[in-house]
Amino acid sequence: MERGGAFAGNKPLLTQRPFRSPHHTISDAGLIGGGQTPRPGEVSLAHNGVLFLDEFPEFKKNVLEALRGPLEDGFVIISRAMGSITYPARFMLVAAMNPCPCGYFSDPIKQCRCSFNDIKRYISRISGPILDRIDLHIEVPHVPYRELLSETSYENSSSIRERVIRARRLQVERFKGEGIFCNAHMTSRHIKRFCVLSPSAKKLLEDAMKKLSLSGRSLNKVLKVAKTISDLSLSEEIKEEHLLEAISYRSLDRYKFY
Repeated sequence: MERGGAFAGNKPLLTQRPFRSPHHTISDAGLIGGGQTPRPGEVSLAHNGVLFLDEFPEFKKNVLEALRGPLEDGFVIISRAMGSITYPARFMLVAAMNPCPCGYFSDPIKQCRCSFNDIKRYISRISGPILDRIDLHIEVPHVPYRELLSETSYENSSSIRERVIRARRLQVERFKGEGIFCNAHMTSRHIKRFCVLSPSAKKLLEDAMKKLSLSGRSLNKVLKVAKTISDLSLSEEIKEEHLLEAISYRSLDRYKFY
């Protein structure tokens, strides 16, 4: 059985994508890799899989900042006197955090006990450059008791899976000969070529850039997400509704604490 990206027992080949979930007390060497005898870190053990960081702001600042390179480049270079070793690190980062130290900021039922400065310090533990490298910032609201026990049926996982597979097939076909296979890996050159906006979407994007003060990197993230949303709806063009949804997934850009 595979255990989070490392070979186990007598199996010399991984058959499932890895899932790694290190504790927030991990060191930068443990996360990125290193040591006197260089070893791969969690980002490399999660290659082509998921790296889940719970309690994101609780990780040490130098550990979080060390994620910049792997998130941008998809690999890690460990340099020692004997030479350099390159480890692959193309992973999907999933991070979770509370909205504030007490956990009840914006909660409709329980009052938050944190001061403005408490919330500012907490959110500011995650720097702007790190947020720029994360595609989606999603706020999970309080779920009322009735909805938790509701028997109302929603779209099931099987139908969602089929839509995702269909969209991924579109992307594989789109990027034939480009050296990439999905929207997340698009460079600026690919974005200019493939992210075609409708006239109304262009105007919306211009307004969003001014109001949210999006960086160039954040802009590219929004366009990649919007293109994926358009793929899920089988639209060749990025329409206004696709862009609106993509922008709504940048909730932390509204908090300019960093």
